Amino acid sequence: MEDSDPDSPAEHLLELVEEGANEGARAYLARLEAEGPADRKEALRELRRLVDDRPTAFSRLCGALTPYLTDDERPVRLTTAKLFVAVADGEPDAVVPAVSALAERLADENEFYYVRARAAEALGYVALEHPDAVASPEMVADLRVGLSFDEPEVKAKLAKALEYVALGSPRRLRHQVSALLEHVADGNELVRYHLCTAATVVGCEYPAALDDVRAELSGRLGDENAFVRGRAAEAFGVLARADAGGASLPESALAALEDDDEPFVRSRARFALTASAARENRETTPDEIGTVEGIRGTTADAVDELRSPDGDGACPNCGLALPEAGPPVCPQCGTPN
Repeated sequence: MEDSDPDSPAEHLLELVEEGANEGARAYLARLEAEGPADRKEALRELRRLVDDRPTAFSRLCGALTPYLTDDERPVRLTTAKLFVAVADGEPDAVVPAVSALAERLADENEFYYVRARAAEALGYVALEHPDAVASPEMVADLRVGLSFDEPEVKAKLAKALEYVALGSPRRLRHQVSALLEHVADGNELVRYHLCTAATVVGCEYPAALDDVRAELSGRLGDENAFVRGRAAEAFGVLARADAGGASLPESALAALEDDDEPFVRSRARFALTASAARENRETTPDEIGTVEGIRGTTADAVDELRSPDGDGACPNCGLALPEAGPPVCPQCGTPN
């Protein structure tokens, strides 16, 4: 590296991170707190761009980033929370030391709701690999209670985090399924999908947990979204396979789904209608249906399609077509990109 000073704090910080100079990067992040908000935000945005290519570069820096979650400037806090989401998605281990700081942002009712949403999303990614670090009763309660009153954008992230808690450790939510499915008719299809998926995951290991939510699941068999319909059908298959509570199924609704336009729905409707017989005859079902690992392997693709109904370049919240580079905030609904 040349001796001349870099043009901006962001350039200097990126140089340190790219060189693996963790001590220098941590010291520079500490000094950056005293810089102007524009410099702080620029540096954090540059780090966010870098993390997509090199998430491991941040394995020892998350602790130095946590002070920015409580920065006086809201845009800095939001950019930091987005950065933690990106790191947690690529390398959840690195974010474990920041769980408490993220949980505090989530629990702060005075915090800007987009910051709270991103904190919930980051915690969800960590919960996939480290459920013990995230899924305390208090944090699960914060995630669940917010479904009743939060902004739509926050509820989608809360529901996603709860799904990921279930995928990381189904037993954590085995007594929460009824409370979660109180919100399974939410107007946001992402909320409906994540909660229906969370319930199905729990049912894979604790099928009796689904016995009291048959009515809620039955209502989702006619959902306008194919992935919600499919997960609801899968949940009934899990019930039938275990014969939980006698496994009385809405057979006519499930039979109608065997002719659904979407393969995701058809395969799960068939699973539900044949699960009891398959169990008795010791037949097998596809690995991706009716198992925790199978759901974990299919949920990312489902969410990608849900978030971009018209293809690439759509707002993840309202579906508005956006240019390739994308504005920082959707001009129609205000969702940050």
